[in-house]
Amino acid sequence: MHHLNEGDAAPAFEALDQDGKAHRLADYAGRKVVLYFYPKDNTPGCTNQACSLRDGMGELKKEGIVVLGVSINHAVSHRKFIDKFELPFDLLVDEDHALQELYGVWGLKKFMGREYDGTHRTTFCINEQGTIAAIIRKPKVKDHANEVLAAFAG
Repeated sequence: MHHLNEGDAAPAFEALDQDGKAHRLADYAGRKVVLYFYPKDNTPGCTNQACSLRDGMGELKKEGIVVLGVSINHAVSHRKFIDKFELPFDLLVDEDHALQELYGVWGLKKFMGREYDGTHRTTFCINEQGTIAAIIRKPKVKDHANEVLAAFAG
């Protein structure tokens, strides 16, 4: 797992969303982007995080921030997650975890004594110039929208 740092250029990517539409980092040049990596659709922590961003969307939009979620779930799972919780942002499909590896968030995890490879919940706040302005490595899932706003403000 390689680590990116604040001030680094955000790695260019292309990934499909829940509807099969391609998203490229270059598509968002000149805009603030929140690229948040989460382990799995419809799990408690991931749902709380997505709903925090949903509930803060008015404020995030006011600040010109685009939100993109990324997990290893497939497009159908993402579509159901979006519909169930009325998420107003796109979720990118990363079944082969290539995007997570590119951003250094895929790696060894431990849970209840078991080791496995998985997604390290991490959010990258990318500024208008395509530079990583902030990295939130252990987000507070229930207050994530405020964390993101503070990261861009600070």
